[in-house]
Amino acid sequence: MVIGAAAVVTPVGGADPAILTALGAPLPPVVAPAPVAVPAPAAPVRPQLTVPAPVTTAPPEPEPTPTPEPVEEPQEEAPVTTTPPPPSSARPEPEPTTAPRARVASGPVDGVVEATNAERDAAGCSDLRVDLRLAAAAQGHAEDMAENGYFSHTSRDGREFDDRIRAQGHPSPGGENIAAGQETPEEVVAAWMDSPGHRRNILDCSFTSIGVGYDPDGDHWVQNFGR
Repeated sequence: MVIGAAAVVTPVGGADPAILTALGAPLPPVVAPAPVAVPAPAAPVRPQLTVPAPVTTAPPEPEPTPTPEPVEEPQEEAPVTTTPPPPSSARPEPEPTTAPRARVASGPVDGVVEATNAERDAAGCSDLRVDLRLAAAAQGHAEDMAENGYFSHTSRDGREFDDRIRAQGHPSPGGENIAAGQETPEEVVAAWMDSPGHRRNILDCSFTSIGVGYDPDGDHWVQNFGR
């Protein structure tokens, strides 16, 4: 190891001669080294932090939530119930039966009814309604006269008009007009109106119903009345 010399600081005014004698020749004065300026440590440089400016992002506006349309649930239809009517104990009334009217011409027959009611309207009487029972009796007599070649209110079997009408189920015979040879309803009604007895039947206001028969063979006409 190397040990260096001891350093002594000489007091101001010179050294003590005893010391000097003891140590020998005096040591040259010790010059203190000039102080070396030690640069102060530089302050640590703090890195500058760049703080970014705050970025404000507006929150997105909420989209409107569509309100769901109400869904109508199909309603179940109430069952329809029908209550059958109670069985009727009453017996249906029988419909009146009439004899078949073969060879009936509805046109001439209807024409006679219309012309007859026109005469009654002019005289102030009510219209006659058609009764199928009277019509059956009239049609039967018109056909009987045409087939058997006679012209009379009395049938070949001796029956009168009221017998024929009652035989068809009518309870109240009123009268009868007959004619032959007239071709149209207007002609036959006009001929009856020119005869006092036939006219009296047409304008009898007590009569309420009528039935007409016609056979084109010889143009036989029969007009029956009822009350």
